[in-house]
Amino acid sequence: MLLLNDDYTPMEFVVAVLSRYFRKSEQDARLIMLAVHHKGQGVAGVYTRDVAETKVAQVSAQARREGYPLRVVAEPEAHE
Repeated sequence: MLLLNDDYTPMEFVVAVLSRYFRKSEQDARLIMLAVHHKGQGVAGVYTRDVAETKVAQVSAQARREGYPLRVVAEPEAHE
């Protein structure tokens, strides 16, 4: 699951989302948030399809309620 950067969602909101929905520690959430900010995206976690789809819906709904355009996408794991 990837969080995508935008120019409007506050960094603290991203950290809160990572803590609440992905159970990341404060330090891990901040590191992921910085990756999103600097690299355009960050990995929130790896989940089964059903869990990933639920998390996308939860995070998207929370972001919209707060008025932020934060995007989270579930992508299939790349196999080499």
